[in-house]
Amino acid sequence: MSTQEKETSNSLYRQWQTLSLLGTGKWTGTRFIQESLAREGINVSLRTIQRDLNQLAQRFLIENNKETPQGWRWKSDAPIQSLPHMTSSQAVTFMMVEEHLKHLLPPSLIDEMNPWFDLARRSLSSQNNVRQWVNRVRIVPASQPLIPPTINQQAQQTIYEGLLQDKQIECLYQGRGREEKSYILNPLGLVQKGAIIYLICTRNDGSDVQTFALHRFKAATLSKQRALHPVNFDIDRYIDAGGLGFRIDSNKPSELVQLKLTMRDYDAQTFYESQLSKDQVITNLNHQDIEIQATVPFTSQLVWWLRSFGNKILKIEPIEVAQQVYEES
Repeated sequence: MSTQEKETSNSLYRQWQTLSLLGTGKWTGTRFIQESLAREGINVSLRTIQRDLNQLAQRFLIENNKETPQGWRWKSDAPIQSLPHMTSSQAVTFMMVEEHLKHLLPPSLIDEMNPWFDLARRSLSSQNNVRQWVNRVRIVPASQPLIPPTINQQAQQTIYEGLLQDKQIECLYQGRGREEKSYILNPLGLVQKGAIIYLICTRNDGSDVQTFALHRFKAATLSKQRALHPVNFDIDRYIDAGGLGFRIDSNKPSELVQLKLTMRDYDAQTFYESQLSKDQVITNLNHQDIEIQATVPFTSQLVWWLRSFGNKILKIEPIEVAQQVYEES
């Protein structure tokens, strides 16, 4: 390849990269473009980028905001762009989504996303600093790691489609006692807790919001009926209220308690660094003891967690929480 041909090829590649950085709404500044190109190993001046954009504007539906420094974007009437390219930062994001969130996406969406996952792997085939991020970041569980249980793939796909399409699900579910029961469920959400994925839903008999472990579904079919939603249900409020901490009494919703813990100050580093609740208060009782106060849902998860401290917790209030913690510990 001649020098001129090589320069032309480099210019085309640079301009292609530049176009891929532009969005359809938000203005993209030339400084951002310069920094993004530098991460791809393309080091050029702001003036070169500005010249490229002016040339591209003659052939593509892009525009600038006439300000200094200039911002650029695709025009509102431009057709949706599907450039077969991905920056290193975008590729890393797609690869981390594939590794950590793929099992929480409906199969129909996964099929749609697979070409992007493949493109991400190809984009990171050459070694660079951004590529190394994937090899240097891991997510590990805070508790004892467990191998995820086997999930019936057909049932999982049906449940995900029911949630996606907002349709009822007719299913066969195996409870803790190994007894199989048939249900008609209204899916409301999915939550992963540790190695287990839970479906948040209501039964069609008008029951309260419940959680069903995905691996206990033996079969499922998608109904034509629209799912029924509880009035004002909010998944975040449900979780914050202890819905995934599991209730002490399965027939009652989790209640909030004013938890008080007495500990040696040197044993309470966890509470200084990570609060139990937004209203947590730590009070010095004497030169070595402290009291931690926080409003929390009274759940079995709270009980298990408090037991993990062993004899480091000198006193627990209220008494009903203390009785649960010391009952079997």
